[in-house]
Order: sequence, then structure tokens, then C-alpha cells
Amino acid sequence: MQLTRLDRWLREKFVHETHVYTLRLPEEIPAGVLVEELPNIPGRKFKHRFIARKAATVEALIAALKENNQMFTTRIVDRQAWYVPIVAPKDKSVTWWLIWLVVTAGAGLCFSRLGRMLWANDEFRQNLFEAFDILKG
Repeated sequence: MQLTRLDRWLREKFVHETHVYTLRLPEEIPAGVLVEELPNIPGRKFKHRFIARKAATVEALIAALKENNQMFTTRIVDRQAWYVPIVAPKDKSVTWWLIWLVVTAGAGLCFSRLGRMLWANDEFRQNLFEAFDILKG
């Protein structure tokens, strides 16, 4: 299903985080960046991973890396949090799910009101019971 603006904003704000990989630490690391040293495994290209969740923080980190002429790569990944499947379900739109929930709740409310209104009518109840008696035989 196609994502709406709200879905994209929810994913950007609460689900996605940017991982920046480098060979060495930059001189200046912006506040809000989590630094991890990766294990030294043969074939691994990078030694450090920086995890940033805000776009401004990522831009500041990338600017610092470019200023120092450092090689880096970035990846945008989903966070490992309990609320991620709720905020951003795979191949589904939260906005449309909420719209259908409201429509279904509204239709259920209308039908229940109609049912209560009909049940309060004595003539309708009498006709309904007579119809059941005729069907029973």
C-alpha cells in the first residue's frame, strides 16, 4: 500500500536511524551521536559505527567527516524497539488502518443506534416475533 505523508513522517521520526561507518574517529563528534567500535574481523571494511536518530545530527557528523577528508558510508535502518511494528508495519499504512478503524467504528455505532431505535419500537418488535413464529411453523 502507498504510504501517506503521515506514514513517512512517523517512520522518519520514530523508526529510522542512520548508521555511519568510518575507519577512524573524527576530531569532533556532535552531541546525540552514539559511537560503537566494531570488532576486528577479517574482511570488515570499517572500524567505527556512529548511530544518529536526528537528521540535523547526521548532517553535522557528515560535515565533520567531509571536513577531515574521511571515508565513510551511511545506512538507514529500522530501530530495534517494541513500538516499531505498531508505528510502521511492513507493507502497510498506519493512516489507512486508522481511517478504516474510524469508518468501521462509525458504521458500528450507526447500526447499533438503528438497532436500539428499532428495538424500542413496540410495533416492530411485535412484527419481528410474529415473523419468527411463522418461520418456526
